[in-house]
Amino acid sequence: MPRLAIGPDLPGALGALAPSARREVLAALRRFLHNAPGSPHAERVRGGHDPRVATLRLAEGVRGVVVRQRDVYWLLTVLPDAAAWETAVRRRYGINPVIGVVEEWDAEALERVEPALRRSAGASRLFDPICDGDLLALGLDVRILPLVRHITTEADVEAVEPYLPPTQHRPLAVLAVGGSMSEAWRELDECRAVEEEPGEVDPEDFYAALRRSPDRAVFVDSLAALERLLDAPDWGVFLHPPQHRLARTTGWRHPVLVTGAAGTGKTLIALHRAAHLAQHGEGRVLLVTFSQGLREELSRRLDLLIEDAIVRKRIDVENPDHLALRIVADAEGRQPVLAGPGARSLTALAEEAAGLLDMPVGDLLDADVSSGRGEVRKPYRHVVVDEGQDVSPAQWRLLRAAAPRGADDLFVVGDPHQRVTENRVSLESLGIHAVQHSLRISYRLPQELLSFGVRLRGGGPANGLVKGVAGLGGYRAARHGERPMIRRYESAEAELAGLATTVRGWLAEGVRPGQIAAAARTTALVRAGRRALDGLGVLVTSFHGLKGLEFDRVALYGVAEGVVPDPPPVEPGARARALLRERSVLFVACTRARSLLYISHYGRGSPFLSL
Repeated sequence: MPRLAIGPDLPGALGALAPSARREVLAALRRFLHNAPGSPHAERVRGGHDPRVATLRLAEGVRGVVVRQRDVYWLLTVLPDAAAWETAVRRRYGINPVIGVVEEWDAEALERVEPALRRSAGASRLFDPICDGDLLALGLDVRILPLVRHITTEADVEAVEPYLPPTQHRPLAVLAVGGSMSEAWRELDECRAVEEEPGEVDPEDFYAALRRSPDRAVFVDSLAALERLLDAPDWGVFLHPPQHRLARTTGWRHPVLVTGAAGTGKTLIALHRAAHLAQHGEGRVLLVTFSQGLREELSRRLDLLIEDAIVRKRIDVENPDHLALRIVADAEGRQPVLAGPGARSLTALAEEAAGLLDMPVGDLLDADVSSGRGEVRKPYRHVVVDEGQDVSPAQWRLLRAAAPRGADDLFVVGDPHQRVTENRVSLESLGIHAVQHSLRISYRLPQELLSFGVRLRGGGPANGLVKGVAGLGGYRAARHGERPMIRRYESAEAELAGLATTVRGWLAEGVRPGQIAAAARTTALVRAGRRALDGLGVLVTSFHGLKGLEFDRVALYGVAEGVVPDPPPVEPGARARALLRERSVLFVACTRARSLLYISHYGRGSPFLSL
């Protein structure tokens, strides 16, 4: 029986086929998996750069591109015949000799690039100070060593990026800007998706390499498993290596803090971490997020991510105040009476009404307060916190008390630059000594939107979560895209008409309504936007309402002077804090877009737009 691994491009490629062709492909793959009569067979590619690359005829005029080694088949994509042959001819695949993951090369393009680099090479070449042995120790493929030796400038390194696997390009990019060998090694290590060292890498064992590359391949053993994979959301299966490693590692002896800029996958990691602990951990899991709206969104995503109903029931999704309300109600045997808007938070109430800090927390947090040996029991074994930058000190004390100290007890993700509250506390100041991991690559945002957002956020480093301050330097995007569209109108009516025209244009291009959001700073503007976009099926909400969500396209309207920022207090210290918070709110709203961001105003625009 063949062992079939699916590549991340396959679901999208199958979705692009006509329904009848898609049914044919799935029927052919069913026969292939069961080695049934008439099942597709690998056809060798003439003139290809890799003898392991073949095609499978899966439907009339449609072929799959596979990498084959003995009984292992890695199905990369399905394409029309001509495109499949072209892809199969030009690509080459290998195994990184240091970390043992699979690599994909555009071998045909590299053959064209090398003579051009040779002709333009200067007398002094970029990697001359580095010996061949050091480059090979970083996993550099010996076949591209001659090309690397012709590189003269940093621009040359950038130019070859599309043709190299990240495991080859990222260490070279570090060295190109004067980084050390140890820095280049750390960059290579970031491409590792699993914690375990591979030991001695077998360059011919493709099965082992695919197992070490869960961002590039997932094995399926039946058509039902394949269909589940194809029906899963794109965020539910293939995680980038740092995301996969952080979500799936177990046995951490200290709390873990993961920080990263917008689009680096923090919420995704929190979801997968909670699901992994529910499956492989030692007890119930609490997933905490900022608001009721995000609580409902994360619950919905977990329902999609976890098929086993028993495993899903092991996870509670809460926001801190709702958790506090439940704890107080359990402790007192009745729902507490809530005071008005000026009252303290529910979490503070939980600490003072219930005496959380002055009594054994087990008495408050669990009706079964002890085992027969008198040991305190907690309601949760694992706590995962999303949007950690907006958690208050009182809420942190509650969350720390919700699970016993031990392996994999507390896992936190957040970004101080996306804070929309006044909470600026570091975990260390609360006695939570966490091991910090930083994410540096934004996979959601194109570089143009990331750069725009970083400039807009301004204000220098941010404090909170981590000890000291955290800067925004060093973040980069994994791809390029469109610049933000900023439009000025002469009147409020004209701006709303422009918003409606823009959104209708996106819908006419085939963008689904659920992939579009429009947002404004004030309640009145949100109501006006809903009237303008009535019947189009897109989300219209406040800037705060976008927090934690993402869309293909986002339209922000009413970004005008006097509206953004909201008029700040007069007192200098409070004014500075309020303006920085307003920048963070706009930064969060801008960074919800995966591909296109539209910003509009009438009259004078927000001073934040003067980048």
